[in-house]
Amino acid sequence: MKFTLIKEDTKSNARMGEMETDHGLIKTPFFAPVGTQASVKTIHTRELREDIDASMILGNAYHLYLRPGLEIIKKAGGLHKFIGWERPILTDSGGYQVYSLAANRKISDEGVSFQSHIDGSKHFFSPQYAIDIQRELGADIIMAFDECTPYPCEYDYARDSMELTHSWLKLCCEHFDDTEPVYDHNQALFPIVQGSVYKDLRIQSAEFIASMDREGNAIGGLSVGEPHEMMYEMTAEVCSILPKSKPRYLMGVGTPANILESISLGIDMFDCVLPTRNGRNGMLYTQEGVINIKNEKWKECMDPIDSNGNTFVDSAYTRAYLRHLFMANEFLGKQIASIHNLGFYMWLTAEARNHIEKGDFASWKDTMVTKLNSRL
Repeated sequence: MKFTLIKEDTKSNARMGEMETDHGLIKTPFFAPVGTQASVKTIHTRELREDIDASMILGNAYHLYLRPGLEIIKKAGGLHKFIGWERPILTDSGGYQVYSLAANRKISDEGVSFQSHIDGSKHFFSPQYAIDIQRELGADIIMAFDECTPYPCEYDYARDSMELTHSWLKLCCEHFDDTEPVYDHNQALFPIVQGSVYKDLRIQSAEFIASMDREGNAIGGLSVGEPHEMMYEMTAEVCSILPKSKPRYLMGVGTPANILESISLGIDMFDCVLPTRNGRNGMLYTQEGVINIKNEKWKECMDPIDSNGNTFVDSAYTRAYLRHLFMANEFLGKQIASIHNLGFYMWLTAEARNHIEKGDFASWKDTMVTKLNSRL
């Protein structure tokens, strides 16, 4: 993978660039839809490609390892062929699932023992096995195995967890360098900065991750319940340390306003379940603010979903029609809303690139964040 930094904003730390992978070029900053189980919920692959124009999607090693299983995906020729997606894919290592399955796992220096959330069967992930799994999935970008700390957590726990993540990272890097891709394309390994909301730990972790000199770097353990301002503070601190020459990936973030604020701090890559999850529940993002399409006020509204015309779906779909679909519990409503929200995220990051190129990103961002935080 090759990253080229094209331009930096003069009034913020925002920047635009390009990532070259064997499955295609990605213009940064960008947002990647989450396809945890080899499927972006309610969205057809054709829609991801043609309507939403996603440059990369995500899969999750933990979930795909359990179901359908590595043998089936390997028999298909890897994850790209299994799902019919010829563009880049990123897979998470399962570290976040370790965090979310706290009642059913045991962490040691060697890795994590856990019980499947599907059938209760017992499994073990070592850092090396997390790499092997992602080799067999065949994603273009794979993540190092880490522990994501909850919020809040005590300082001592955050420090010990960070040190464990660092020791696992060494094993991940050694094993990655000692193995070859399973399929006929290259893979890049991204380490993950941890440290909870403690500035000194984040600095220490960012310095260690930068010293590993991988092709890109990620920031984890944020957007797990902490105040947004705290998330921005930690992100800014880490971005001041991670090298400018490598893409920076803020994992699991976030709302449209979160994304713009984080771009201004120097982040290049994002993913989050919010656009599809909120879409399925009737929350839509527009250039003027957030809409709860279930509200009575939209019952007779014949305006398009986004009043500026960016519906990202057939322009014939009005707010009144979409509300009707939700009130009637028609699945099409969830699909239209999800496509719209993902399309909006793609539009937002593309606009951010445009304004970085024009040189007025900072002022545009401030105007947009005010709108994005309002409820219509």
